[in-house]
Amino acid sequence: MRAMFAAIRIGLALLLVVFWGASHARAEERLALVIGNSAYASVTALDNPDRDAQLIAQTLEQLGFTVTVETDLTQVGMKRAIAHFGRSLRAAGEDATGLFYYAGHGVQSFGNNYLLPVDVALADAADLDLMAVEAQSVLRQMASARNRTNLVILDACRNNPFENVPDLDESGLAEMKAPTGTFLAYATSPGGVALDGDGDNSPFTQALATQIQVPGQPVEQVFKDVRRAVLEQSRGQQTPWDTSSLVSDFVFAKAPEERALTPAETEELQLWRSVEATRDPVQLMLFLRGYPDGAYTQEARDMLKDVMAEELAGGGTAAPAPTSQGPDEAETAMFNAAQQDGSLSAYEAYLQNYPAGTYAEIARTEIAALTAGSGTDPEAGGEPEVVAAPAEDPGPRPADSGPVTYASPLDAEVAALAGKSLAEVVDLSPMFPPIEGLPESYWKEQTCSACHQWNRERLCDQGNTYLSLNMQRSLSKQHPFGGALKRTLKSWAAGGCQ
Repeated sequence: MRAMFAAIRIGLALLLVVFWGASHARAEERLALVIGNSAYASVTALDNPDRDAQLIAQTLEQLGFTVTVETDLTQVGMKRAIAHFGRSLRAAGEDATGLFYYAGHGVQSFGNNYLLPVDVALADAADLDLMAVEAQSVLRQMASARNRTNLVILDACRNNPFENVPDLDESGLAEMKAPTGTFLAYATSPGGVALDGDGDNSPFTQALATQIQVPGQPVEQVFKDVRRAVLEQSRGQQTPWDTSSLVSDFVFAKAPEERALTPAETEELQLWRSVEATRDPVQLMLFLRGYPDGAYTQEARDMLKDVMAEELAGGGTAAPAPTSQGPDEAETAMFNAAQQDGSLSAYEAYLQNYPAGTYAEIARTEIAALTAGSGTDPEAGGEPEVVAAPAEDPGPRPADSGPVTYASPLDAEVAALAGKSLAEVVDLSPMFPPIEGLPESYWKEQTCSACHQWNRERLCDQGNTYLSLNMQRSLSKQHPFGGALKRTLKSWAAGGCQ
């Protein structure tokens, strides 16, 4: 008995798996019937509908549709194809998508639309429903399937082949009511005439085949883009039309699934968004130092060039920095804590509280170094990398030079700084580009104090920071005046910033 119950349970489980798999497969099903009629026997033949049908069929197959494509059908052939399409749609289930596309002659009579088979021969308007195929028959097949989403696309508003038949002198097609869950699209507005086109395809179908391949576009947006393209190509002569009663979202081409970002990529993105929002040249330069080959490097370079160009033109200068009174105790304590911790999160926490603080530039440099994992100077031929030891002495100075003060001439090893005081240096033009590859017009002859907001208090804070134990990377970072000024600031701070 136990064995029998076990067998029953296994059988039920297998049935559930099979049922779920079949349901899942049905949920993914997309069915399309595509018809193109060109070779008319008794009325004007058309050049493009057969090629239009082939183009749309191939495109839909690439988008996951199971496509039945037919060309140059008689009335019997059209009705048989529509009936078969209806049966397939009913078998596919309520979650399936049905699509009907027709290219060829179409006319309206007494408010009804008719699609013309290639064997149509008409002398009296009363015979139209006997000789043609009513477009409403397609909607009836879709309604009987009770599936969630259906699309009907008619490129069938060419010139009226029965203009000389009484009561059949109306141009184009009439607008039909869209049953619930249906999207109706016409090559032109109600009563209008669609162009067959001079190329291999009609303007409407060519635009349609292009736009339905755009990933992630809702069907409504697809046909807006089709409308724009056709209006442009026809110079305003043809306006595609659509009407919708869809209750579900539908896209022809599904957007590719986005790959999840790695933690490092997430950090880079968050930092870039923060820097991008500021449009601050200093922050942009620091970001580029930390990510010279990052995902947003080109965007950062472009923004930096724009910002610098605005400042040079005088049309977009940055807001003046508030007068610095030196950091308060809370800011200094938080920055010191970040130094002692030495982690990315600690420096980010400082910046969240003091985004424009005295130590903000140094904190951003540390963040860039931590995320990039390297502290080498990118400028070839520039300053050598300098690594600060925990208790590094600023180094002996010549006996006659005296201590470094804010107003005293510097005895620097770089000629451009020698004889200048720190007070004068802040108003000089940079010696090196802030970032590799930045055009000279953006930094040559520009004062450092303008973009770095340098003054005596801030320079003293920087010098004191260079004395700290955890700032080895700061001394190895590229600087507009090279390592000479950083070492001078460190010596000045060691003497109490006199």
